[in-house]
Amino acid sequence: MSVARRTLLTATASGTLLAALWFVPSANATGEHAGRDVPAAAPAHGAGEAGPTSGLRLADTGPGLDTTPYLIGGTALLGIGAGFVTYSVRRSGPRSAH
Repeated sequence: MSVARRTLLTATASGTLLAALWFVPSANATGEHAGRDVPAAAPAHGAGEAGPTSGLRLADTGPGLDTTPYLIGGTALLGIGAGFVTYSVRRSGPRSAH
């Protein structure tokens, strides 16, 4: 495969990836209906104490998110990427100095 064709293939793959990532939803803190009236949150302090309230209530997220699958998948993908880099460096062979 010629160098020009390999460069074109890399640019096409990069453009495709960027185009696909364009459609990934963003994680904005405000909802779709940010202008709505939201009932005030109950104070987190005791009955006699007054705490600052912003008028918004947070969602109950539960005990937490299990991140184990993400850590395992990320580590595996990092290892695969490092393997590809190592393979390509070894495959290119020693370069002569000019």
